[in-house]
Formats: sequence, C-alpha cells, structure tokens
Amino acid sequence: MLGAAVWVGGQIVLAGLVPTVRGLSADGPKAVARAFARLSWPAYALVVATGFWNIAAVHPPNQSAPWRVVLWVKIAVVALAGLAALAHTRATTRRGLALWGSVSGLTSLAALVMGVLLAG
Repeated sequence: MLGAAVWVGGQIVLAGLVPTVRGLSADGPKAVARAFARLSWPAYALVVATGFWNIAAVHPPNQSAPWRVVLWVKIAVVALAGLAALAHTRATTRRGLALWGSVSGLTSLAALVMGVLLAG
C-alpha cells in the first residue's frame, strides 16, 4: 500500500502542484519532477514486486475466470502506467509531457481500482 500511495498519490499531488511550481521558476517543474522520480520509481518497483508476491499468495488457478481476467488486465495497466511514466520523463514538448503524464496518471488510478476489485 505504501508503494501505491507514493506512486499514485504522488502523481495526483504533483499534478496539483505544477501550476504553482511553474510560477516560482521556469526550471521549477523539472526540479520537482526529478525529486519526485527519486521517490516514485522505487515505489513503482515496490508495487510490482508486491504484486508478484500477492499473485503467488492467492493461487490464480484457484480463482474464478472473471477474477483472472481482471488480474491480467491489471498487470497490463500497471505495465502501461510505468511505460507512460517513462515516456513522460523523456518527453521534450509540453504536449508530450501533458499526454504521457495524463496516461500515466489515469492508468495508475485504474490499476489502483482494479487492485481494490481483486481484493474484494
């Protein structure tokens, strides 16, 4: 839960802070993003690692077919969230930053919701 709180919650907080940080300095958003990356990438790794651990603990073959479908969709969404975040860090235009930041944030939220569905 800590990894998800930092990864997903941090993206939401950072998105809310960007307008203010832009007003402080032209380089402010990049500096804040670099600082966030030092926290968020280890959190993402923690999310992935604990995800594998949780999968091993629940024995997917013993679960219902709909549960397994949600699990595989969640795995794909988590991978897309990470790839989108990586694309966001490598984007060179405002449009690219906005696009990949949005995809990363939305897929991260979707993965969080799917995790709640799998737990319930």
